[in-house]
Amino acid sequence: MLSRLFILILWRLLAVICVALGIIGAFLPVMPTVVFLLVAAWAAGKGWPQLEVWLLTHPRHGASIRAWRERGAVPRRAKWAASLMMGLSSVALVASPLALWWRIGLPLGMGCIALWLWTRPEG
Repeated sequence: MLSRLFILILWRLLAVICVALGIIGAFLPVMPTVVFLLVAAWAAGKGWPQLEVWLLTHPRHGASIRAWRERGAVPRRAKWAASLMMGLSSVALVASPLALWWRIGLPLGMGCIALWLWTRPEG
């Protein structure tokens, strides 16, 4: 019984942390919002059904969360925004004084993520 309560608390804690990071991401252009809300909805589904319902019916982000859950869909506008931010980050990394493997590896990783993102359905 104690272990079930502990696990429930961990799911709720993860959900709250991800909602908080999503809220921060709404105000910081370098941090995503919906990605954290997707994780929050997933974690809430494991231990906080009321929060999950609230996220799924949220007027601004609920549709994106539901589209991801139902079809793995990402809106075209989100694809462009993510690709643009990854591109700008890659330019900054290449121009930075970091070790060569960071300046090459991170942009390559972001490029792979962008390619994967564009293979997702839209809408």
